[in-house]
Amino acid sequence: MLRPALLQRMIWPAALLATVGILALTAWAASLQKEAVRHAWDERIDAAAQSAAAALEADWPDEPSESVQVLAHSMAAATGLRVTLIGPAGRVIADSDCADLDAVREMENHKNRVELIESQRSGSGWSTRTSGTLGERFRYRAIRIDRAGEPLGVVRMAALAEQINAAAAAAEKSVWLGGGATVVLTVAALALVLGLGAKPARGLAAAARAMAGGSYDQRQPATGYFRDELADLGASLAEIGKRLAKREFQLHRNWQTQATVLEGMSEGVIAVDAEQRVLFANRSAGRALGFNAQAVEGRTLLEAVRSHELREACHQAIAAGESQERELVWRAGKNRTFEAHASPLPGEPCPGAVLVLRDVSELKRLENLRQQFIANVSHELKTPLSSIKAYAETLLNGALGDPENAERFLRRIDEQSDRLNQLVMDMLSIARLEAGQATLEVTAVPIARVANRCVADFEQVATPGGVELLNPAANSPLVVQADEEALWQILSNLVDNAVKYTPAGGRVTVAAERDGDMAVIRVSDTGPGIAPQHHARLFERFYRVDKARSRELGGTGLGLSIVKHLSQAMGGSVTIDSELGLGATFVVRLPLAKG
Repeated sequence: MLRPALLQRMIWPAALLATVGILALTAWAASLQKEAVRHAWDERIDAAAQSAAAALEADWPDEPSESVQVLAHSMAAATGLRVTLIGPAGRVIADSDCADLDAVREMENHKNRVELIESQRSGSGWSTRTSGTLGERFRYRAIRIDRAGEPLGVVRMAALAEQINAAAAAAEKSVWLGGGATVVLTVAALALVLGLGAKPARGLAAAARAMAGGSYDQRQPATGYFRDELADLGASLAEIGKRLAKREFQLHRNWQTQATVLEGMSEGVIAVDAEQRVLFANRSAGRALGFNAQAVEGRTLLEAVRSHELREACHQAIAAGESQERELVWRAGKNRTFEAHASPLPGEPCPGAVLVLRDVSELKRLENLRQQFIANVSHELKTPLSSIKAYAETLLNGALGDPENAERFLRRIDEQSDRLNQLVMDMLSIARLEAGQATLEVTAVPIARVANRCVADFEQVATPGGVELLNPAANSPLVVQADEEALWQILSNLVDNAVKYTPAGGRVTVAAERDGDMAVIRVSDTGPGIAPQHHARLFERFYRVDKARSRELGGTGLGLSIVKHLSQAMGGSVTIDSELGLGATFVVRLPLAKG
């Protein structure tokens, strides 16, 4: 039998060790439970907001009304949350905490509420603050509702912060009560067990310490006279370990979900600490800036990206506590343009920043194309307008009295007017085709019929100029799936160009053949040909190989672009085969009609 003094020296250190271990585990479990309750409330609020947004998207109210207010009250009754419907300009449409419609109308504009600002920027927002209307602290969730890219309004759900805190405190208290009970049981068990045998007690203490270190799966078999009591204590510890393991698994799963979302984003995301060391980078950021997303963690942003603009944006965001925006032109590989948005992480002092990169290269390219188009249109319109003005001024200054010159000037004015009209019509055609607004009636169209019509139209132009028009396509049995007028416009543009650029004694040939399930229409000429360096840009708007001669012949610079767009709109394509001095062949491929 152990002496009392020795027994005390054995009991109290062991009891103290077990108590500390269990309390540490309990503190951790209480903290996890508290956060879990808060997270559960957030999920409840978010789910209610998402459900309300989905229900209201198709029938969003524009003005406050009794029916909308009744709807808000019914939603509040169903969810147990405060419901607020807010217009796109911040005007309150309905609020479940308002007794009547007059109270809703008297509510101040909500556009400057934190959650509203965030939802307008990113589609949804959170905030915890004191309500300016009710004077109570709420946890808010706001979700913006859009239709066809235009914001309709915002659905906001809110729960009293006091209610959330009370639930979290109750959950925390229950864990502490469980932990306290465990401590009492452990100390009592130790006192009994150590009196008869210290080894089993030491085993349980070791199990508790292992659980405190994160190894939750502990099974300690009970032995000795008090094996039943030791078994109960071991079971209690095992249950605590099971709960802690479950909670840790949930936290890990939440972390994995967040990581999956970030990895799935098309925008690049980089998180840095206050020293600008990379905490996280998703694969999109790595692909955009050319680094291994996992390998850069722990390195400085400048080491990872080699961009002083991004380093400065993050520095300003952390130092000033305000979001920073930069435009970054990345010249590694292809020149790409990014919009970089650096936002400070919450905390005092600021613990770091999150950098979001959006590739706007295509938007920049389209803007450049728009500017080039406007410049080209202005230049093309200037020439005929200047000519018309010059001839008109000459007539007004006395040439009307000279019948011969007056007629010549009027003919020139008529020619330039025709050119101006053709230019405007071609630009309208291009605009409709590029906007997808051109209406094409796609049917089965015989190539021979369209080729005969086109050649007949241009024979009266070609023959006086000494150009021979050949039409082997007149005997073609091929039928294509196309719009007949669009096909005629394609052939007319190609034949017109061929006749204009073919000298006297030359030939223009329209032929057709089959290639698998496609029809191949070739318009060939024996003109001067086109050098290969021009082929890639030949179908661009206003591109001319010989600008002076093209304008002299009355070309608008849009014909080949129209040919390309019409061919593509009907599921086909157009290419050129030509060398300088050897004539040119334009090849149009269109799908054959089925059956």
